[in-house]
Amino acid sequence: MTTLESVYKAKDAMVEKKATEILLIDVAKITEIAEYFLLCSARNRLQAQAIADEIMDQLEAAGIMPLRKEGYENGGWILLDYGAVIIHIFQPEEKEYFKLERLWGDGEFTYFNDNGEPK
Repeated sequence: MTTLESVYKAKDAMVEKKATEILLIDVAKITEIAEYFLLCSARNRLQAQAIADEIMDQLEAAGIMPLRKEGYENGGWILLDYGAVIIHIFQPEEKEYFKLERLWGDGEFTYFNDNGEPK
């Protein structure tokens, strides 16, 4: 499975669990820490955890395990590090506070609607 295929599998898992504000940022040309950041919003801690669980289940089924997982218990900002892909699941307050879109504004952005289609 290619890196981009794993990104889209994770995006589909987000859609399955009703994530909103799904955004893919291609950061390959501006940093060495990852090729892609995949972000989404969740309404609350339980939804954030459900989204993270679905992503991990779907990627594990494809033989891909996270290198690290942070923030799961609190659920305000869950980070799943898959090496080339770093996934961020935010509750609204944390998303507004950290503003990763602004921080990584030099990346290439792809926004998705709630059905997972590019906008």
